[in-house]
Amino acid sequence: MILRILVSIAVAVVAVLAFALTKPNTFHVERSIHIAAPPERIFALIDDFHNWNRWAPQDREDLTMDRTYSGATNGEGAISQWTSKGSAGRGRMEITESILPGTISIKVDFVKPFEAHNINRFTLEPAGATTRVVWKMEGTNLYLMKVMSVFVSMDRIAGKHFESGLKNLKAIAEQ
Repeated sequence: MILRILVSIAVAVVAVLAFALTKPNTFHVERSIHIAAPPERIFALIDDFHNWNRWAPQDREDLTMDRTYSGATNGEGAISQWTSKGSAGRGRMEITESILPGTISIKVDFVKPFEAHNINRFTLEPAGATTRVVWKMEGTNLYLMKVMSVFVSMDRIAGKHFESGLKNLKAIAEQ
């Protein structure tokens, strides 16, 4: 009986690991929101890492997070590194593209809880009396993430994070 249970568990584990291999090698998460503010006002909140503590979920939710800044003050070449004893882990962000008032690209290198290298892109598009803000992240779908995605959607996890950040950004930009 015990042998049968162990074999069943082993078969289930192998099946999950094999299924994870069929997952895509890249991922894409995207969310958007309309904000009743001009693109330039919103752009300034994203393009300067010193403002992220006002709206970015990881900065607002993880009280152990410590950020340092280097490079340019804002725009292309601006760098922020962070360390945390909480959920934010450790990593580095660098603005690689900054085109006022519509595009900001950020290379994000996570060190902890696991190593990952992603690109975040914010686009701001005038839409009547509002600005449509799109937050998109793309990166390599690491094998560990593929295994996790068998049980939980990466889009759902990161999507909630983006939705929270965009709501915070909206509240601040519309003040």
